[in-house]
Amino acid sequence: MKRVIRGVAIAICTTASFAAYAQTAAFTLSSPDLSSGNFDNQFVLNGFGCKGGNVSPALRWSNVPAGTKSFALQVYDPDAPTGSGFWHWAVYNIPADANGMARGAGNSSATLPAGAFGGNTDFVDTGATGGNGNYGGPCPPVGDQPHRYIFTLFALAVPQVEVAAGVPKTGTAGLYGFVLNKGVGAALLGKASFTATYGR
Repeated sequence: MKRVIRGVAIAICTTASFAAYAQTAAFTLSSPDLSSGNFDNQFVLNGFGCKGGNVSPALRWSNVPAGTKSFALQVYDPDAPTGSGFWHWAVYNIPADANGMARGAGNSSATLPAGAFGGNTDFVDTGATGGNGNYGGPCPPVGDQPHRYIFTLFALAVPQVEVAAGVPKTGTAGLYGFVLNKGVGAALLGKASFTATYGR
């Protein structure tokens, strides 16, 4: 009899612990294509001396904050020798029912989740990726220490980032970066990020 009671108690505790974990599990962002922490050549830029495939990596996210109505994604290289880093990819108004983006989603506006749009990146003036928020892979200067590429997903309590920020869809990635970090107030429910590196 004691063993049965103990078994029930353990089961109840385990269930309660699982429920508590489920409520507090962290909002996470990851990529099965970058699980090594480094970029394979297929995800590297094809330009500026790099000869990669320039395919955007697949992304997955989980444990989304309650009340999320849309997501925004940005990829930023803080090590670029520009004085202000370099924005490589930006996607806004990703629908709340999305839990990831397929490999190559950033290579055409037609392959982004329905309703999402690409913001300008720092490639827009170079022509290397065609601008319009298209993914631009890493291509740091030869001889640099490997650069860090920070993927950040923002969970927002509004269906459109413009509603929270009061900025047009033509805003640059940098402008949206400022807005997402400082300008959306209570509309920003959470952020999830990971970093991958690349050097040559």
